[in-house]
Amino acid sequence: MSEPDAGPRLSDRQRLSWLRLIRTPNVGPASFRDLINRFGSAEAALSMLPELMISGGAKKIVRIPSIAETEAELETARRAGARFVGIGEADYPPLMKSMDHPPPLLAVRGNSAVFRLPAVAIVGARNASLAGIKMARMLAADLGRDGYGIVSGLARGIDTAAHHGSLATGTIGVLAGGLDLPYPPENAGLCDEIAERGGAIVSEMPFGWQPRAQDFPRRNRLVAGAALGLVVVEAAQRSGSLISARLPARWAGWSLPFPVRRSIRALPAPMACSRTAQPLSPRPPISPVRSPRWSAPGPQGHRRLRSRPTFRQRRRRARTTATASSRRSARRQWR
Repeated sequence: MSEPDAGPRLSDRQRLSWLRLIRTPNVGPASFRDLINRFGSAEAALSMLPELMISGGAKKIVRIPSIAETEAELETARRAGARFVGIGEADYPPLMKSMDHPPPLLAVRGNSAVFRLPAVAIVGARNASLAGIKMARMLAADLGRDGYGIVSGLARGIDTAAHHGSLATGTIGVLAGGLDLPYPPENAGLCDEIAERGGAIVSEMPFGWQPRAQDFPRRNRLVAGAALGLVVVEAAQRSGSLISARLPARWAGWSLPFPVRRSIRALPAPMACSRTAQPLSPRPPISPVRSPRWSAPGPQGHRRLRSRPTFRQRRRRARTTATASSRRSARRQWR
């Protein structure tokens, strides 16, 4: 893998201002973009933030991180062998730019050339079976040999197996906390190995940030956003893995369980009892549409799919069935 081509770069002053703005409480990726579009730069947005809060009726003015605090985080990143990459720079993951509200700054450790590979995300259960772990590792290795990078969340179970299977070909690990606090802690060695063998570890959270429960859905959205497709191996009905599978479907304008271009779901055979799981099988290319109302064109043209009955239709049928049943009962009694 070669290094990314030279392109637009943030100056040190711009990077410092971007980091101060995104680390300000109540400023997320969407607010960051709106402020930059309105004021033209992060530096101008920072100077106008207190006035905006007062005019918006805020009872308390949030504290903006100082220049010294932000410089300390930049220095911590340098000591850890990491760097902050802005969304307009050449080594920012290209697929993340098309997701909903991409992070304006990413902390990256490792070789950013891996972002140029077409990527597939592999996620799944933490307490996976041996069959699931073996399948995830084999899938990652086979996809890596075919030229794909593997994206996962560095969790126990399926995620760890996917990273191990793709160490030699290129893998991207996404953390829910800071780059210096891998979770789970036993995967700290795996993070080092990924960075040393040509992969990359990324996070949008500050250094020193201990991951909380609400931070894992944010990580899952980055895992889904960094990949062309997503494979779920062994997942519970309400797991974060299935939430991840629905994200690219929503971004593509589809409604599950219809097949989508950026989402593939799979389970090993013993686990195929899950209602939301579908076996991994080759599919012809699918043209993305906003609403799957029509079937594929046949000899006589398009055929309308059968629509589900509305609530009124179901209630009317239930009343008709109940009336017919009561009439039959009455006839039996008079006989």
